[in-house]
Amino acid sequence: MTGQATLPPRAQAVVDAFVARYGAPPEYLVRAPGRVNLIGEHTDYNGGFVFPAAIDREMIIAATPKADRLDREVRVWSLEYEAEDRFSLDQLVRSEEHPWVDYMRGMLSIWQACAFKVRAFDAVIAGNVPQGAGLSSSAAYEVAVGTLVNEMMATGVAPKQLALLAQKAENRFIGVQCGIMDQFISALGRADAALLIDCRSLAARPVPLRLAERGVALVITHSGVRRGLVDSAYNERRAQCEEAVRLLAARLKRDDVKALRDVSLDDFLAHERHLPPLVARRARHVISENERVLEGVECLGRGDLAGFGRLMIASHASLRDDFEVSCEGLDVLVELTQAFAGTIGARMTGAGFGGCTVALLPADRVDAYQAEVLSAYHARTGLTATAWVCQATAGASVLDSPMKRAGLG
Repeated sequence: MTGQATLPPRAQAVVDAFVARYGAPPEYLVRAPGRVNLIGEHTDYNGGFVFPAAIDREMIIAATPKADRLDREVRVWSLEYEAEDRFSLDQLVRSEEHPWVDYMRGMLSIWQACAFKVRAFDAVIAGNVPQGAGLSSSAAYEVAVGTLVNEMMATGVAPKQLALLAQKAENRFIGVQCGIMDQFISALGRADAALLIDCRSLAARPVPLRLAERGVALVITHSGVRRGLVDSAYNERRAQCEEAVRLLAARLKRDDVKALRDVSLDDFLAHERHLPPLVARRARHVISENERVLEGVECLGRGDLAGFGRLMIASHASLRDDFEVSCEGLDVLVELTQAFAGTIGARMTGAGFGGCTVALLPADRVDAYQAEVLSAYHARTGLTATAWVCQATAGASVLDSPMKRAGLG
């Protein structure tokens, strides 16, 4: 690493830690962002529509390949955990001692299963995407690993394919049956925009947000409730949605109903009474949420932020009542935020059961929000919430590599 360009402070800290640990600058430096979903929750694995933005919270990896290391051992140091893990590329299984490294192991396992080569390397990793917050720290980690090995091995994998490989790592190695949204936006995010993603075709359209020029801040607030039971509940919701598809396809006598995305709200309402009540509630959320995403994009296109905000509020109610993935802390925080003077819209974001809310607030009211809403939240729940003003940022990138230094990257 030649230092041709000044690195952001966090990236420089990772480089410095690499030098301190391994005695020389890293040859590669990559990043991949977390994300916030503005609207469209639990629709991605139902073949539907989502509207996320990549945010300026990210995973950074510094690394140097070790082609002469015959045992193909990877050594990785985590700045957050102040711990090192070592493993062989020929024996990629989950770690009992260092679960934080499983996302790297999983991505490398899937990468090699697709016949892409990987060589041994030393690495330092660091991230500031809050874990268990619904901001896709795991996807940022997986996409960062994919970006690293793609550049290090000159594999030429396109960002969309890289996102799909990262999803496979989450599904097959970690065991969470997530949809494609998190990995997709981490790999393909756009600055100052959210992506309307069709999770069936993987077509994506950037929609400019222009929040700064509109005097609006994108505020993410951690409820202080760490998500629990997410994996089992997530997989349970997915199974309930699949049952709804089976029953609705039979009622509608349509072979083309392969996901809840294929059912209109009118068709659902006509047959809702024939579904088990729990399954009906799950389906109603997904089908109505898809409509909210498309309507929300239209609102932003015509500059109707108030309309978009109303859809955010409706989304939270649906997630709370029909999909039942909210929790008391999230509900109180959303209630207080919606009642705060000037709020355009607020909702929970992510898989649920804790984690974060997302809100659109007047930029000049952020300080008042933090003083008033966060203190009121603590008074009602005893929990300490943390708020961040975030920017929509670009997807994963290579910050430094031999190719970039040669002017070829």
